Amino acid sequence: MNILSYLIPISLILGAVGLGFFIFTLKTDQYDDPEGDARRILSDEYDNKPKQD
Repeated sequence: MNILSYLIPISLILGAVGLGFFIFTLKTDQYDDPEGDARRILSDEYDNKPKQD
């Protein structure tokens, strides 16, 4: 039963860290894709090769 006194706070801290990183990615617009799938799904071009840098 003593182990729960360690595991519960650790899991709460890890959950808070994960939530913090998720909120950070939302605020830095990492999920925005203005030209994204909405335009690509209507295209007749198929991309069989990866793009060259």
